[in-house]
Amino acid sequence: MPSSERSVHHLRPPLSAEDVLPLRSGDPVLISGVIYSARDAAHRRMTEALEAGDTLPFDPRGQIIYYMGPSPAPPGRPIGAAGPTTSGRMDAYAPRLYQAGIKATIGKGPRSEEVRRAIRECRALYLAAIGGAGALLSHRIRCAEVIAYPELGPEAVRRLKVEDLPATVVNDAHGSDLYELARREAGQT
Repeated sequence: MPSSERSVHHLRPPLSAEDVLPLRSGDPVLISGVIYSARDAAHRRMTEALEAGDTLPFDPRGQIIYYMGPSPAPPGRPIGAAGPTTSGRMDAYAPRLYQAGIKATIGKGPRSEEVRRAIRECRALYLAAIGGAGALLSHRIRCAEVIAYPELGPEAVRRLKVEDLPATVVNDAHGSDLYELARREAGQT
């Protein structure tokens, strides 16, 4: 069924298997509640912390990480442009974070086979946000607070309170990949 004909799913973290398992590649979602933003430098530090037996700056169980590095906040706004960054830059770290309890990540672009395997094994999701729409997406963020690695600037870990942040399921917990499905439909197997 084309995504325009699918029901929108509302997600409110922390997510459970019951929240994740009904979703399929191509399903539109709206996310409300607390999520976290982090990019590659923060991912490296979080992975190193896990490997050293340390805790993360937030409890990862059931949480969503948005691969985003915002621009400075204009006056009166909690955050500047907040569009997704290329997810492949986090592929070296994502499997370990899914294993730690992350239930979904948001970014843009395809994921490696290792990440797709971790998504299946951990009963998680990979969601895509619209690239190039950072200014519009920022209006879905009600509050933004740096909670770890402030020296990383835009790559610091932020706690975001979002309301109806739109995304689309790319990789579901059952092994489906929206990009592969689209290539097949276009005859580009």
